[in-house]
Amino acid sequence: MGRPAAATRDEVLAAARRAFVEGRRIEVRAIAAEFGASRATMYRWFGSREGLLAEVILGEMADLFEQADKQARGRGAARVLDALTSVNQRLIDNPPLRAFVAMEPSALQVLVSCSGLVHPGVVRVAEAYLERVAAEDGFRPPIEIATLAYAIVRLSEAFIYDDSPAGMRHDISRLREVHTALLGIGRPDPEAEA
Repeated sequence: MGRPAAATRDEVLAAARRAFVEGRRIEVRAIAAEFGASRATMYRWFGSREGLLAEVILGEMADLFEQADKQARGRGAARVLDALTSVNQRLIDNPPLRAFVAMEPSALQVLVSCSGLVHPGVVRVAEAYLERVAAEDGFRPPIEIATLAYAIVRLSEAFIYDDSPAGMRHDISRLREVHTALLGIGRPDPEAEA
């Protein structure tokens, strides 16, 4: 018969995240029934199925950044580069994400659309990470952090999800080269020369 209607938003989100991690399609009606939540409650909590998907995927992205940062070597830009390389490799190797892309006809649009919920959220995750590294390590990015976060995410999306004939899909070593240049690694610091 399902669970009592006293289920919380967090419980519903955790169930959706479990489904994602297990490679299952996130079925809002099934999750709502499992927790005794009405469609109106689900809509109030998440807005739409895409809203629920976005929260699940953004939770996964935040976890990926956290795990990658714990293992990152170096300080400042080197730390950021190491973490980004790890995040990108983990995205490519991520069975739940691969299952999501295979199951969902609109998966790429959900993941990379600027007007969607996931892409802007991933940019915010990246921006928060860059701000944290700046605060902890004194990282001084060569451009504004918000712009850098957007560029990093867009480039990663292009290299990870692109299926064009340019042959860049999943080419982490080339993506790392681009991120290295974007982070200003190996270039002289103009303020140090002044």
